[in-house]
Amino acid sequence: MQENYLAKWLSNELTEAELEAFKKSEEYATYQRIAETSKELRAPEFDREKAWERLQASKESQESAKVITLSPFKAFLRVAAVIAVLLTGAYFYFNTLDETITTKLAQNREITLPDNSEILLNAESTLSYNEKNWDSKRAIKLDGEAYFKVAKGKKFTVSTSQGTVTVLGTQFNVEDRDSYFEVTCYEGLVRVTFNGEEFQLPAGNSALAIEGTMKKSKVDVNGKPSWVNNESTFKSIPLKFVLAELQRQHNLKITLENIDENQLFTGTFSNSNLDLALKSISTPLKISFKLEGNKVLFYEESAP
Repeated sequence: MQENYLAKWLSNELTEAELEAFKKSEEYATYQRIAETSKELRAPEFDREKAWERLQASKESQESAKVITLSPFKAFLRVAAVIAVLLTGAYFYFNTLDETITTKLAQNREITLPDNSEILLNAESTLSYNEKNWDSKRAIKLDGEAYFKVAKGKKFTVSTSQGTVTVLGTQFNVEDRDSYFEVTCYEGLVRVTFNGEEFQLPAGNSALAIEGTMKKSKVDVNGKPSWVNNESTFKSIPLKFVLAELQRQHNLKITLENIDENQLFTGTFSNSNLDLALKSISTPLKISFKLEGNKVLFYEESAP
Protein backbone atom coordinates (compact mmCIF):
# COMPACT_ATOMS: atom_id res chain seq x y z
CA MET A 1 0.00 0.00 0.00
CA GLN A 2 1.31 3.47 -0.86
CA GLU A 3 2.17 5.38 2.33
CA ASN A 4 -0.04 8.36 1.43
CA TYR A 5 -3.15 6.27 0.60
CA LEU A 6 -4.59 6.59 4.13
CA ALA A 7 -4.36 10.39 4.17
CA LYS A 8 -5.81 10.65 0.66
CA TRP A 9 -8.61 8.18 1.57
CA LEU A 10 -9.60 10.20 4.64
CA SER A 11 -9.82 13.37 2.50
CA ASN A 12 -11.59 11.59 -0.41
CA GLU A 13 -8.72 12.32 -2.79
CA LEU A 14 -7.99 8.79 -4.03
CA THR A 15 -8.46 8.00 -7.70
CA GLU A 16 -10.62 4.98 -8.60
CA ALA A 17 -7.50 2.90 -9.28
CA GLU A 18 -5.88 3.92 -5.98
CA LEU A 19 -9.11 3.20 -4.10
CA GLU A 20 -9.32 -0.32 -5.55
CA ALA A 21 -5.69 -0.98 -4.57
CA PHE A 22 -6.31 0.41 -1.07
CA LYS A 23 -9.40 -1.82 -0.54
CA LYS A 24 -7.31 -4.91 -1.29
CA SER A 25 -4.73 -4.06 1.40
CA GLU A 26 -4.72 -5.84 4.80
CA GLU A 27 -5.07 -2.50 6.62
CA TYR A 28 -8.27 -1.40 4.85
CA ALA A 29 -10.74 -3.43 6.97
CA THR A 30 -9.37 -1.97 10.22
CA TYR A 31 -9.38 1.62 8.92
CA GLN A 32 -12.96 1.12 7.66
CA ARG A 33 -14.17 -0.06 11.09
CA ILE A 34 -12.51 2.92 12.81
CA ALA A 35 -14.16 5.31 10.35
CA GLU A 36 -17.61 3.70 10.81
CA THR A 37 -17.25 3.75 14.61
CA SER A 38 -16.21 7.40 14.62
CA LYS A 39 -19.34 8.37 12.67
CA GLU A 40 -21.50 7.11 15.54
CA LEU A 41 -19.68 9.12 18.19
CA ARG A 42 -21.10 12.37 19.49
CA ALA A 43 -19.16 15.05 21.32
CA PRO A 44 -20.22 15.58 24.92
CA GLU A 45 -22.57 18.51 25.43
CA PHE A 46 -20.63 21.62 26.45
CA ASP A 47 -22.12 25.09 26.92
CA ARG A 48 -19.24 27.47 26.28
CA GLU A 49 -21.31 30.55 27.18
CA LYS A 50 -22.24 29.25 30.62
CA ALA A 51 -18.66 28.15 31.26
CA TRP A 52 -17.48 31.62 30.24
CA GLU A 53 -20.00 33.31 32.53
CA ARG A 54 -18.93 31.18 35.50
CA LEU A 55 -15.29 31.92 34.84
CA GLN A 56 -15.92 35.68 34.50
CA ALA A 57 -17.94 35.80 37.72
CA SER A 58 -15.20 33.96 39.56
CA LYS A 59 -12.57 36.35 38.28
CA GLU A 60 -14.59 39.46 39.16
CA SER A 61 -15.05 38.24 42.74
CA GLN A 62 -11.33 38.32 43.28
CA GLU A 63 -10.00 41.86 43.88
CA SER A 64 -6.53 40.83 42.88
CA ALA A 65 -7.68 39.26 39.63
CA LYS A 66 -5.36 39.82 36.69
CA VAL A 67 -6.52 41.02 33.31
CA ILE A 68 -6.10 38.22 30.78
CA THR A 69 -7.00 37.59 27.16
CA LEU A 70 -9.83 35.08 27.05
CA SER A 71 -10.12 34.30 23.37
CA PRO A 72 -7.25 31.76 23.51
CA PHE A 73 -8.98 30.12 26.47
CA LYS A 74 -12.14 29.64 24.41
CA ALA A 75 -10.06 28.04 21.70
CA PHE A 76 -8.47 25.79 24.31
CA LEU A 77 -11.90 24.62 25.46
CA ARG A 78 -12.84 23.68 21.91
CA VAL A 79 -9.61 21.72 21.45
CA ALA A 80 -10.11 19.97 24.80
CA ALA A 81 -13.62 18.91 23.77
CA VAL A 82 -12.30 17.46 20.50
CA ILE A 83 -9.53 15.57 22.32
CA ALA A 84 -12.11 14.14 24.75
CA VAL A 85 -14.18 12.85 21.83
CA LEU A 86 -11.14 11.26 20.19
CA LEU A 87 -10.03 9.57 23.40
CA THR A 88 -13.55 8.29 24.03
CA GLY A 89 -13.78 7.01 20.47
CA ALA A 90 -10.43 5.23 20.70
CA TYR A 91 -11.40 3.58 23.99
CA PHE A 92 -14.79 2.51 22.63
CA TYR A 93 -13.31 1.15 19.40
CA PHE A 94 -10.44 -0.86 20.85
CA ASN A 95 -12.58 -2.32 23.64
CA THR A 96 -15.28 -3.52 21.25
CA LEU A 97 -12.95 -4.70 18.50
CA ASP A 98 -13.55 -8.37 17.77
CA GLU A 99 -11.02 -10.88 16.54
CA THR A 100 -12.52 -12.31 13.33
CA ILE A 101 -11.34 -15.50 11.63
CA THR A 102 -12.65 -16.66 8.25
CA THR A 103 -12.01 -19.81 6.23
CA LYS A 104 -12.28 -20.06 2.47
CA LEU A 105 -13.71 -22.86 0.36
CA ALA A 106 -11.86 -26.16 0.89
CA GLN A 107 -10.07 -24.73 3.96
CA ASN A 108 -10.14 -25.64 7.67
CA ARG A 109 -8.43 -23.73 10.46
CA GLU A 110 -7.45 -24.50 14.06
CA ILE A 111 -7.95 -21.77 16.68
CA THR A 112 -6.78 -21.62 20.30
CA LEU A 113 -8.70 -19.19 22.52
CA PRO A 114 -7.17 -17.23 25.45
CA ASP A 115 -8.41 -19.87 27.96
CA ASN A 116 -6.88 -22.69 25.83
CA SER A 117 -10.27 -23.76 24.49
CA GLU A 118 -9.80 -25.22 21.01
CA ILE A 119 -11.85 -24.68 17.86
CA LEU A 120 -11.64 -26.30 14.45
CA LEU A 121 -13.37 -24.07 11.90
CA ASN A 122 -14.84 -25.81 8.85
CA ALA A 123 -14.73 -24.52 5.27
CA GLU A 124 -16.45 -21.24 4.33
CA SER A 125 -17.10 -20.21 7.92
CA THR A 126 -16.57 -17.08 10.02
CA LEU A 127 -15.97 -16.86 13.75
CA SER A 128 -15.47 -13.78 15.94
CA TYR A 129 -14.85 -13.03 19.61
CA ASN A 130 -13.56 -10.24 21.86
CA GLU A 131 -10.09 -11.26 22.97
CA LYS A 132 -9.62 -8.29 25.33
CA ASN A 133 -12.73 -9.12 27.39
CA TRP A 134 -12.48 -12.89 27.05
CA ASP A 135 -11.84 -13.57 30.76
CA SER A 136 -15.09 -11.86 31.75
CA LYS A 137 -17.23 -13.00 28.81
CA ARG A 138 -16.54 -16.17 26.83
CA ALA A 139 -18.75 -15.46 23.80
CA ILE A 140 -18.37 -16.59 20.19
CA LYS A 141 -20.26 -15.50 17.08
CA LEU A 142 -20.40 -18.18 14.40
CA ASP A 143 -21.51 -18.22 10.79
CA GLY A 144 -20.83 -21.65 9.32
CA GLU A 145 -19.58 -24.73 11.15
CA ALA A 146 -17.10 -25.35 13.96
CA TYR A 147 -16.09 -28.10 16.39
CA PHE A 148 -15.41 -26.93 19.95
CA LYS A 149 -13.30 -28.32 22.81
CA VAL A 150 -14.17 -25.91 25.61
CA ALA A 151 -11.94 -25.58 28.68
CA LYS A 152 -13.84 -25.64 31.97
CA GLY A 153 -14.64 -22.24 33.41
CA LYS A 154 -17.29 -19.57 33.10
CA LYS A 155 -20.26 -19.85 30.77
CA PHE A 156 -19.24 -20.30 27.14
CA THR A 157 -21.74 -19.12 24.51
CA VAL A 158 -21.88 -19.69 20.75
CA SER A 159 -24.34 -17.40 18.99
CA THR A 160 -25.56 -18.00 15.44
CA SER A 161 -28.24 -16.48 13.23
CA GLN A 162 -30.61 -19.36 14.05
CA GLY A 163 -29.85 -20.37 17.62
CA THR A 164 -27.58 -20.18 20.65
CA VAL A 165 -25.52 -22.86 22.41
CA THR A 166 -24.35 -22.46 26.02
CA VAL A 167 -21.90 -24.71 27.92
CA LEU A 168 -19.44 -24.67 30.83
CA GLY A 169 -16.86 -27.08 29.47
CA THR A 170 -17.46 -29.81 26.91
CA GLN A 171 -16.99 -30.98 23.30
CA PHE A 172 -19.62 -30.19 20.70
CA ASN A 173 -20.20 -29.24 17.07
CA VAL A 174 -22.34 -26.39 15.73
CA GLU A 175 -23.38 -25.91 12.11
CA ASP A 176 -25.31 -22.82 11.02
CA ARG A 177 -25.99 -22.68 7.28
CA ASP A 178 -28.87 -21.36 5.20
CA SER A 179 -32.05 -23.03 6.62
CA TYR A 180 -29.83 -25.65 8.30
CA PHE A 181 -28.95 -25.61 12.02
CA GLU A 182 -27.41 -28.54 13.90
CA VAL A 183 -25.88 -28.96 17.35
CA THR A 184 -24.17 -32.21 18.37
CA CYS A 185 -22.86 -32.90 21.88
CA TYR A 186 -20.01 -35.40 22.20
CA GLU A 187 -19.05 -34.81 25.83
CA GLY A 188 -20.74 -33.17 28.81
CA LEU A 189 -23.96 -31.19 28.40
CA VAL A 190 -24.99 -28.25 26.24
CA ARG A 191 -27.99 -25.94 26.43
CA VAL A 192 -29.57 -24.96 23.12
CA THR A 193 -31.96 -22.10 22.38
CA PHE A 194 -33.85 -22.33 19.08
CA ASN A 195 -36.98 -20.43 18.02
CA GLY A 196 -37.49 -19.25 21.59
CA GLU A 197 -37.37 -22.81 22.98
CA GLU A 198 -34.59 -23.85 25.33
CA PHE A 199 -33.57 -27.49 25.89
CA GLN A 200 -30.59 -29.51 27.13
CA LEU A 201 -28.58 -31.81 24.92
CA PRO A 202 -26.56 -34.50 26.78
CA ALA A 203 -23.50 -36.23 25.34
CA GLY A 204 -24.39 -38.63 22.53
CA ASN A 205 -27.27 -36.53 21.21
CA SER A 206 -27.81 -34.27 18.22
CA ALA A 207 -30.49 -31.70 17.38
CA LEU A 208 -31.03 -30.82 13.73
CA ALA A 209 -33.36 -28.16 12.34
CA ILE A 210 -34.01 -28.00 8.59
CA GLU A 211 -36.10 -25.06 7.43
CA GLY A 212 -37.36 -24.55 10.98
CA THR A 213 -38.35 -28.16 11.77
CA MET A 214 -36.36 -29.71 14.60
CA LYS A 215 -35.55 -33.40 15.11
CA LYS A 216 -33.20 -35.16 17.52
CA SER A 217 -31.01 -38.23 17.06
CA LYS A 218 -28.21 -40.25 18.70
CA VAL A 219 -24.45 -40.05 18.00
CA ASP A 220 -21.36 -41.77 19.40
CA VAL A 221 -20.40 -40.56 22.87
CA ASN A 222 -16.87 -39.09 22.96
CA GLY A 223 -16.85 -39.11 19.16
CA LYS A 224 -16.15 -36.32 16.68
CA PRO A 225 -17.92 -34.91 13.64
CA SER A 226 -16.89 -36.75 10.47
CA TRP A 227 -15.58 -33.60 8.75
CA VAL A 228 -12.76 -33.41 11.32
CA ASN A 229 -11.47 -36.61 9.67
CA ASN A 230 -11.91 -35.24 6.11
CA GLU A 231 -15.30 -36.85 5.50
CA SER A 232 -18.83 -35.47 5.35
CA THR A 233 -21.58 -37.80 6.58
CA PHE A 234 -25.34 -37.43 6.16
CA LYS A 235 -28.37 -39.38 7.31
CA SER A 236 -31.65 -38.73 5.48
CA ILE A 237 -30.67 -35.18 4.51
CA PRO A 238 -32.13 -33.35 1.45
CA LEU A 239 -29.69 -33.54 -1.45
CA LYS A 240 -29.39 -29.76 -1.79
CA PHE A 241 -27.64 -29.54 1.61
CA VAL A 242 -25.34 -32.43 0.70
CA LEU A 243 -24.31 -30.75 -2.55
CA ALA A 244 -23.83 -27.42 -0.78
CA GLU A 245 -21.31 -29.11 1.52
CA LEU A 246 -19.65 -30.76 -1.47
CA GLN A 247 -19.19 -27.30 -3.02
CA ARG A 248 -17.64 -25.94 0.18
CA GLN A 249 -15.23 -28.82 0.70
CA HIS A 250 -13.99 -28.99 -2.91
CA ASN A 251 -14.48 -25.41 -4.14
CA LEU A 252 -16.94 -26.42 -6.86
CA LYS A 253 -19.77 -24.89 -8.84
CA ILE A 254 -22.58 -27.46 -9.10
CA THR A 255 -25.59 -27.51 -11.41
CA LEU A 256 -28.40 -30.06 -11.66
CA GLU A 257 -30.31 -31.33 -14.68
CA ASN A 258 -33.57 -33.20 -14.03
CA ILE A 259 -32.46 -34.01 -10.48
CA ASP A 260 -34.74 -33.64 -7.44
CA GLU A 261 -32.65 -31.63 -4.97
CA ASN A 262 -35.09 -32.42 -2.14
CA GLN A 263 -34.66 -36.21 -2.32
CA LEU A 264 -33.06 -37.61 0.83
CA PHE A 265 -29.46 -38.77 0.87
CA THR A 266 -27.74 -41.09 3.33
CA GLY A 267 -24.03 -41.66 2.97
CA THR A 268 -20.52 -40.28 3.22
CA PHE A 269 -18.19 -38.51 0.80
CA SER A 270 -14.47 -37.69 0.98
CA ASN A 271 -13.39 -34.10 1.63
CA SER A 272 -9.93 -34.77 0.18
CA ASN A 273 -10.61 -36.94 -2.90
CA LEU A 274 -12.95 -35.27 -5.39
CA ASP A 275 -13.40 -38.19 -7.76
CA LEU A 276 -14.30 -40.50 -4.88
CA ALA A 277 -16.66 -37.88 -3.45
CA LEU A 278 -18.54 -37.51 -6.75
CA LYS A 279 -18.93 -41.27 -7.11
CA SER A 280 -20.03 -41.60 -3.46
CA ILE A 281 -22.97 -39.30 -4.19
CA SER A 282 -23.87 -40.27 -7.75
CA THR A 283 -23.71 -44.08 -7.40
CA PRO A 284 -26.32 -44.60 -4.62
CA LEU A 285 -28.64 -42.04 -6.26
CA LYS A 286 -28.18 -43.66 -9.69
CA ILE A 287 -27.30 -40.38 -11.37
CA SER A 288 -24.37 -39.34 -13.54
CA PHE A 289 -21.97 -36.43 -13.35
CA LYS A 290 -19.70 -34.46 -15.66
CA LEU A 291 -16.65 -32.64 -14.29
CA GLU A 292 -14.98 -29.80 -16.16
CA GLY A 293 -12.44 -27.82 -14.17
CA ASN A 294 -14.23 -26.82 -10.97
CA LYS A 295 -17.70 -27.16 -12.54
CA VAL A 296 -19.85 -30.26 -11.97
CA LEU A 297 -23.08 -31.19 -13.69
CA PHE A 298 -25.27 -33.90 -12.12
CA TYR A 299 -27.87 -35.43 -14.46
CA GLU A 300 -30.08 -38.51 -14.81
CA GLU A 301 -28.30 -41.59 -16.19
CA SER A 302 -31.01 -42.03 -18.84
CA ALA A 303 -30.41 -38.52 -20.19
CA PRO A 304 -28.42 -38.32 -23.45
